[in-house]
Amino acid sequence: MTGLELARQYYETYGQPMIAEQFPQYEERIAAGLAGPGSECFGFDDEISRDHDFEAGFCLWVTREDEEAIGFRLSRAYKKLPAEFMGVKKQAQSFFGGNRRGVLEIGEFYSRFTGSPGIPKDWQQWLTIPEASLAEAVNGQVFRDDLGEFTKIRKELEKGYPEDVRLKKLAARAALAAQAGQYNYNRCLKRGEYGAAGLAAGEFVKNAASMIYLLNRRYPPYYKWILRGIENLPHLSYLAESLNKLASNPLVQEGKYNGSALIEIICQELIKELKRQNLTAGNWDYLEPHALEIMEHIKDGQIRNLHVMEG
Repeated sequence: MTGLELARQYYETYGQPMIAEQFPQYEERIAAGLAGPGSECFGFDDEISRDHDFEAGFCLWVTREDEEAIGFRLSRAYKKLPAEFMGVKKQAQSFFGGNRRGVLEIGEFYSRFTGSPGIPKDWQQWLTIPEASLAEAVNGQVFRDDLGEFTKIRKELEKGYPEDVRLKKLAARAALAAQAGQYNYNRCLKRGEYGAAGLAAGEFVKNAASMIYLLNRRYPPYYKWILRGIENLPHLSYLAESLNKLASNPLVQEGKYNGSALIEIICQELIKELKRQNLTAGNWDYLEPHALEIMEHIKDGQIRNLHVMEG
């Protein structure tokens, strides 16, 4: 059973009846689900990941007004739910929603990930929020939200970056991927600097993977899940295998392996998708000129004038 399935069953078995019995007038105002940090919120949990921060629990999201009215009592009621469910223990909870589960005020929940109680207020904020934080803000599942306040913000965030911000990030990732993979990787190998070549390959994989998420209008998760998450994307999911291969064996040692050919294959697939989305029309094999062409599609002058690698 996955963590999401466990959370839903625990909520339906104990959480929902508790709310209906003890807080009937708020039953249609309390959103419930599971989202935020943790592999279980992405559906990536397994036996290995359950050695830490894995618990029977769920989130109850309430408005600021309702938190002031019932937050303490609701947190206390949540804390009194069975300490173990289907063999999994429930961790101790703060009365003030300081942990991953339990009662969480909606604005405070989103502020943890975006710095705002709602949608980021301007492009500067969008550009600087860590991508993995945005992924945590919209992962998991919402089991119930009659009021719709929690889901309203979630749906807006799920739309992805504002287009000019997405394009700026795409340009930056393309330029950085070109620099690390198509330029520096081979130079390091020629010098016999295999450690530096490994770092260059890692930088290429990181930026190429981020490009794939941006081309899918999704937020990439924390680095250890970023390649696994690509497998579930509608576009370029087939590149997960090549990126995994490059990340796990990036070096030439005694002539055994050279990742340059694989880097070029990945770059050509990225360029094809950029062309499919009408973001570039050039026939260059090198990613950097495509990055500059992407910049030309940005409408906001301030964003367009940023350094190509910024973002």
